[in-house]
Amino acid sequence: MDRRTFIGMLACSLHIASFGAEARRAKTVYRIGFLLLSPLDAQMHLIAAFEAGLREKGYTPGHEVVIEYRSADGHSDQLPILARELVRLGVDVIATGVNPNTFAAKRATETIPIVMASSFFPVEDGLVASLARPGGNVTGLTQEAGEEVAKRLQLLREVVPKLTRVATLSGVGMTYNPYFVKRLQDAARGLGVSILPFEFQGADDVGKVFFEIEHARADGLIVFGGPITVGQRSAIVSLTTEKRLPAVWSDKQFVLDGGLMSYGADVADLFRRSAGYVDRILKGAKPADLPVEQPTKFVLAVNLKTAKQLGLTTPQSLLQRADEVIQ
Repeated sequence: MDRRTFIGMLACSLHIASFGAEARRAKTVYRIGFLLLSPLDAQMHLIAAFEAGLREKGYTPGHEVVIEYRSADGHSDQLPILARELVRLGVDVIATGVNPNTFAAKRATETIPIVMASSFFPVEDGLVASLARPGGNVTGLTQEAGEEVAKRLQLLREVVPKLTRVATLSGVGMTYNPYFVKRLQDAARGLGVSILPFEFQGADDVGKVFFEIEHARADGLIVFGGPITVGQRSAIVSLTTEKRLPAVWSDKQFVLDGGLMSYGADVADLFRRSAGYVDRILKGAKPADLPVEQPTKFVLAVNLKTAKQLGLTTPQSLLQRADEVIQ
């Protein structure tokens, strides 16, 4: 065999090998686990945002990626079981909602990367070592940037000037609740406002907790974000209207469903951005090297129809600041 023939055959074989490698890469299908506590139907807008984020990065669900959604339907005791199931499936990445979901995933695996689509106080709650250097196998996004809780109290005072007793409502077992309450108490100090924390377990005791809030003579309510409050969104909104209790929420979805006001991070945007973390991890990045990001988009939403039902006058200055006004 002469030298020219040898070189030609070598080039041909390299081309075939290269083509084969490209074909194998093109056929790679990644598997993503998504662990949720609230029922799926309460979070379809967030799931849609996550999948839209994947498409922006070039992944089509069902083609380049397969997403294994697992929801505990509001039963937190099911989260560890579902997390272990995703680990057994050998998913490449586990995406999670808020803190209980992330803790369940973190206890189920120390090696599979975990991306928090949203979280509350992840450093204080022990999910990551720091925002800049999370360490371990967990990274992602946080819903809080620092001033949101105080802002919600200020908004409530704008529509209820004589506000003196503010109830807070959150789900039982949410380990970040004390951080919310502490920040709210700090904001209320010097304003002559008392903070009255309340928690509930789920659908069976929503009515009971509202009876207790009414008995405590609260003249305003701040609802903390989380899977239990999200899962019972319709019932909570209905009861605040029935009890004529002005309430501020963390997510505009409550306002779209009839709540009075909300101020907080655009949660759908966080879920969309979490797809970027998944993309970087699938391309080889380590969670420990990816800083936890804070929200960049905040939304103030006001429902004028609900304000009228509650007999409240919404200041024009507040409406001018609102990103979304529901007539």
